[in-house]
Amino acid sequence: MTNTVGQAGSLRGTGSPALEELNDALATRILIMDGAMGTMLQEHNPTPADFGGEALENCNENLCRTRPEWILDIHRAYLDAGADLIATNSFQGSPIVLAEFKLEDHAHELNVLAGKLARQAADEFSTTAKPRFVAGAMGPTTKSITLRGDVTFHQLSDSYYVQARGLIEGGVDVLLLETGFDTRNIKAGLFAIRKLERDLGIQIPKMVSGTIERWGAMLAGQSVDAFCASVSHGDLLSIGLNCATGPDLMTDHIRTLAHMASTRISCYPNAGLPNEDNQYLETPDSLAGQLEKFAAQGWLNIVGGCCGTTAAHIRAIAQMAAGKAPHVVNPPSHRAYYAGIELVEADENSRPLIVGERTNVIGSRLFKDLIAAGKWDEASEIARRQVKNGAHIIDVCLQSSDREELADIDPFYGMLMPKIKAPVMIDTTDPKALERALTWCQGKSILNSINLEDGEEKFKLVCPIVREFGAAVVVGTIDEDRTRAQAFTRERKLEVAKRSVGLLTAKYGMPPEDIIIDPLVFPCATGDDN
Repeated sequence: MTNTVGQAGSLRGTGSPALEELNDALATRILIMDGAMGTMLQEHNPTPADFGGEALENCNENLCRTRPEWILDIHRAYLDAGADLIATNSFQGSPIVLAEFKLEDHAHELNVLAGKLARQAADEFSTTAKPRFVAGAMGPTTKSITLRGDVTFHQLSDSYYVQARGLIEGGVDVLLLETGFDTRNIKAGLFAIRKLERDLGIQIPKMVSGTIERWGAMLAGQSVDAFCASVSHGDLLSIGLNCATGPDLMTDHIRTLAHMASTRISCYPNAGLPNEDNQYLETPDSLAGQLEKFAAQGWLNIVGGCCGTTAAHIRAIAQMAAGKAPHVVNPPSHRAYYAGIELVEADENSRPLIVGERTNVIGSRLFKDLIAAGKWDEASEIARRQVKNGAHIIDVCLQSSDREELADIDPFYGMLMPKIKAPVMIDTTDPKALERALTWCQGKSILNSINLEDGEEKFKLVCPIVREFGAAVVVGTIDEDRTRAQAFTRERKLEVAKRSVGLLTAKYGMPPEDIIIDPLVFPCATGDDN
């Protein structure tokens, strides 16, 4: 499908020849990504005047307007070195970052221009045998929802939307959410891109690349397997890692992604760790030599360079990767993953998974009283103690007839999330409360719960939100049959469960591994004759 928007250019969405060429290329070889834009720009020794004045110094994105010939020359240098995929000069091009230069109102214009410059260079080098592609670079911004709380999920998503729209209208082939250090930021970006897909009526290829620091986790705390599980709902063209370190410290993490992810793998590391003078010491040959080990293991589909890499590095990487087979994408594993900061898997080896239920205003008088008194710190301590005592998942219910649930979510979750690494089970029947709570969760959460008591009404309200955030859902064995709504016999429970799973997978797009059937056996202990 190819759509046109005004004078901005064509939208290269699903079904476009460019996307078909990209998929064909990925199926046959390891694609080469370009190197660092910033490193190459510094070789021009830019002055404040080059940026457009002292107030705009170091705003690389504005160079698309003031020095477009520099940007084109850098793209051409990487393409000449063998790059198949070049990233736009838009890393910090979201309005929320450009506001630091008072350029937020120019965000759309700058991203369109960044896309057009890269598109021009890529088209100059494209041939039938070797087409070239453009990735719209969307960096993590200077804000962090989790680490600093200096931006909300929806503020960041709105900002990413403006950037994504500009890049698509500028002619990019894919959107690249890169250098992700906070998975909530990445989720905000994916949220924005999916909204743009709906608005434009196209499917946009999406790449996600996180950053694992030298101590083995993202800055916001997630391990690489938890990160993978948390963004797996995004229908990604690729998942991978960039920045932070050289390839040596990425080895275990790239291996994990290659074994776990059901999509393609990208890796574009720095030219090693910088020294005390902020210089990157990996030479083109040494960097390519280390990445060759990844290629030999069959872990790579897309490979390139980040900070400190030049056209010489990319040339060496391209020569290394020539003729090597790409990573074979894993089929969906249907393994049941949940995540907070750390990963939890439901399988035969981990059963039973224990859900801590004391952070529940209905089930715990202590918790209810602490919430009523606004003692958020003390209330969240209950969850921390449950994890310490062995709970794998924390159930949170703030819904009661005595208080406004939406008003309690932000203060409680704000205290809760830094204290636990476990996944959260969100216990609510209010779709608005569900969405608000999910914006607080880095990982892959669980909704507790839905059923067919009112027919498909709850499925219709909740499933789009659950899918949007990549959560799992608990489904009770109840349906709308008024004479026997709650299933009591084994056969009846199985009947309702099969119907629920059939609807959720076929009609609402839920992966089967994200459906947790609750057979509602607890009422057997009540003494009721039924």
